[in-house]
Amino acid sequence: MSDGILLDTCAVIWMSQGQPVSDEAVNVLNQSYQAGNPVCVSAVTAWEMGMLVAKGRLSETKSPQRWYDDFKREAEVIEQPVTAYIFIASCFLPQLAHKDPIDRILITTAREHDLTIITRDHVILAYGEAGHVKTLAC
Repeated sequence: MSDGILLDTCAVIWMSQGQPVSDEAVNVLNQSYQAGNPVCVSAVTAWEMGMLVAKGRLSETKSPQRWYDDFKREAEVIEQPVTAYIFIASCFLPQLAHKDPIDRILITTAREHDLTIITRDHVILAYGEAGHVKTLAC
């Protein structure tokens, strides 16, 4: 497992709402923070969170922008930008039939920066088990 972490959108939402995550994920996050290793969130998470609120699938008392900014500050996470390289590389991931473009972007971001994705997404976890990206179930 790499020293750096990438939180997927669901992990960010659960953590910000105080919902439980696995003990292993909590331990890895704590170790990363203590060692000064990066704990990251992709900029695409802000877009996905905004879409969830706009579609009524997630209700927040704050605006999506405020919620995202507050989470980054309070959780002390580093925002990873979505570059042209990441957009293009996400189209060519080896042996991945997953059609969700956001998950493909998250996987590519993790691969590009050697980060472990903390997620509950079964497709991403299976892709990790196949050795294509580092993952940890939350």
